[in-house]
Amino acid sequence: MSSIAIDRQRRTMDLSETMDLTETTARAAQHGDPKRSLAGGPRIAAIGGGTGLSTLLRGLKDCSINTTAVVTVADDGGSSGMLRTELGLPPVGDLRACIAALADAEPAMTRLLQYRFPQDPGDTSSNGVSGHVFGNLLIAALCAIEGDFEEGVRQSNSVLAVRGKVVPVAGEALTLHAEMADGRTVEGQSLIGASRDIRRVWISPSHVAASTEASDSIGTAELIVLGPGSLYTSLLPSLLVPGIQAALEAASGLRVYVANVATQLGETEGYTLAQHLGALHAHGLGDLVDVVVANDNPRARVPPGYPSSPVVVDLPPEQRRPRLVLADVVDDHNAHHHDPLKLAMLLMRLHREHAPLRAAPAAIRSA
Repeated sequence: MSSIAIDRQRRTMDLSETMDLTETTARAAQHGDPKRSLAGGPRIAAIGGGTGLSTLLRGLKDCSINTTAVVTVADDGGSSGMLRTELGLPPVGDLRACIAALADAEPAMTRLLQYRFPQDPGDTSSNGVSGHVFGNLLIAALCAIEGDFEEGVRQSNSVLAVRGKVVPVAGEALTLHAEMADGRTVEGQSLIGASRDIRRVWISPSHVAASTEASDSIGTAELIVLGPGSLYTSLLPSLLVPGIQAALEAASGLRVYVANVATQLGETEGYTLAQHLGALHAHGLGDLVDVVVANDNPRARVPPGYPSSPVVVDLPPEQRRPRLVLADVVDDHNAHHHDPLKLAMLLMRLHREHAPLRAAPAAIRSA
């Protein structure tokens, strides 16, 4: 494993920073379009999917209008799975959640995007809109109107006034495969997510092309955020797209891995932070991380009865790279999730620290 240095200076967000951010946004709203105050924000690429990525985006929404969410297209369950089967459409559920997180729309519209039509328990039949999420149907309709998946997603960004951009990691559906510790192979994101003792995962088609918008956003980003989110079923399916790996290798922006604050039943059950990083290394991705962010709020507790536990930070202090930054990034009221604003403010601070180094001559940067 690559060496890891621990920065034990707590990078917690103080009250003044929170007030500055809130007041800046409020003043912009009073004097016109609040987007104008964010136009000078850093170029950010956030990679992954699921609840973790949409949580991060809710915090970044008020920090920069130049955020691009690069979203997995490997989902095969729920409403996305039904649309994938019935329409041959790449899964849109993670895209919809990210669009809802960044949409500059009324709260009622956000609730509408996330609304799921009721489905009788045990009913797995295709029955109209039963079990579907309204936002998924909206994106599917726009894809049908445009006759193209990626263009349909672009139009979804436009219709819902997204602050920044939400793009699929690839223009076609991916299938996730896993090899288990006992040698078995499992196919499909939903089955893999419920499995334990995963040895490695891979995607098919293996030579899928990354979307141009996805790879370009990484190449031009000043800050690249990997996670948080499901390690094997959200983050790795995106990072394993060949063009994404190449873009990360060539990127000059700061590459930050945000570790989950809690393990997940099944795929990362019992995992420590070192094991999360070990999975990245096992897939050839460990050297593509400059900084690791992990939670150090000792008060964070997973709710009683919740099938999870806090991720233990167990990295050796004598190691040097990637650098470990410990901070209170947990949601005080939902201790198995990140707090969007705490996490966003920490990332903005890391970006500010890195910016002078990024602007320095190459000889100085490599010194």
